[in-house]
Amino acid sequence: MKQVTLKAPFSVHGKGLHTGMVIEAEFLPAPDNHGYKVQRTDLEGEPILDAVAENVVGTERGTVIARGDVSVSTIEHALAALYAAGIDNVLIRLNGPEMPILDGSAREFCEKIEAAGVVEQKDDKDYYIVKQKIEVRDENTGASIVVLPDNDFSVDVMIQFDSPVLPNQFASLDNMSDFGKEVASCRTFVFVREIEPLVKGNLIKGGDLENAVVIYDREMPQSELDRLADLMNVGHKEVKEFGYIQAMPLRFDNEPARHKLMDVMGDLALIGRPLKGKVIATRPGHSINTRFSKQIRKEIKRQDIQAPLYNPNMEPLMDNNRIRELLPHRYPFLLVDKIIEKGENYIVGVKNITANEPFFQGHFPQEPVMPGVLQIEAMAQTGGLLVLSTVENPELYSTYFMKIDNVKFRHKVIPGDTILFHISFLTELRRGCAVMKGYAFVGEKIVSECEFMAQIIKNKG
Repeated sequence: MKQVTLKAPFSVHGKGLHTGMVIEAEFLPAPDNHGYKVQRTDLEGEPILDAVAENVVGTERGTVIARGDVSVSTIEHALAALYAAGIDNVLIRLNGPEMPILDGSAREFCEKIEAAGVVEQKDDKDYYIVKQKIEVRDENTGASIVVLPDNDFSVDVMIQFDSPVLPNQFASLDNMSDFGKEVASCRTFVFVREIEPLVKGNLIKGGDLENAVVIYDREMPQSELDRLADLMNVGHKEVKEFGYIQAMPLRFDNEPARHKLMDVMGDLALIGRPLKGKVIATRPGHSINTRFSKQIRKEIKRQDIQAPLYNPNMEPLMDNNRIRELLPHRYPFLLVDKIIEKGENYIVGVKNITANEPFFQGHFPQEPVMPGVLQIEAMAQTGGLLVLSTVENPELYSTYFMKIDNVKFRHKVIPGDTILFHISFLTELRRGCAVMKGYAFVGEKIVSECEFMAQIIKNKG
């Protein structure tokens, strides 16, 4: 799949939940590999913030990102809508310190995205693939985020409060195309007993019964409720029994749980890559959500590219016989056994290393190690198959390597290992030449890498 951006710009405006300021947010298409960025147009120099987990500095005012003295808060609803739409790259221009709260949900963001449309870009979508259970837990609150391997992205959320009105709720989303109708309209919620400390902390200046679900679950005299209404600068409302006292009825019986699911998605968008895995969130909040995203970001920064998925039971895209039709190499120098995956800009090959490889006789008999130069040669052969895939009748062409740069050998390759080669274009094919980046993996570890230039030439005769 390809990366996606907006087809056309759009804007939304409304007051901020925390400041009460009227703010306009403009969403603009962005180039490949741009990610989510937020620009403060109200500040000198119009600084731009990367919406990534390592820039999260607080979770009391929703999710807050910052760089130096520049910050933006309450970004999670907009990011959830972008994430659900499959959008990878966008620039958000804000003339204030927070995203508009709108009606407390992501509904308007989703409607504007649908009206603007999306467009595929040139580069392949870069997923973070969950290959084993990942868990982040807060022992003090009982909150946890667990992610399990899966072919797609899905979310289950369970919430629990010490409340007769909202004790336990569950929500799930298995298909991102259902986000708009199942999740986007679900509003933020607050307990009446929480309002006064929030007001005194200047955290909900823009909150009212129009943009939040308000839950009354502890007895208070009407005079106290009137006093809180005055603090909020909203009209008095007579309340005689426990329940929900917002202006509009609940949009779903489990609207609070669905809103928490939205928050989880918005905070996971801070990973910077779409996730392939099943998320199970128990008592989630912005703190635990962003802790999880930070953990994944650390893994991404440690190793820029993940090892490809390899299922030996799957039929290869190219078996050894097809590879022999395309490459001139033969024993003992054909070093690619099969091709298991290919996109427009990348290819994944496999080489099984056995004790019978002829080079082990001399390298080294007492401690057999695959020569690094042969790992590079195997990458080059895999890259040759990528280059050949760009032309019709590839059997009529050969590829020749002109330059090799930035070679690194990280770990030994020994008998019994299976090497996965991931090769991608760094430049477009121009005049028959292209620059590629190659990685060799054993398990999850990069064992070698390099950059090389190849030229494709039509065979004579």
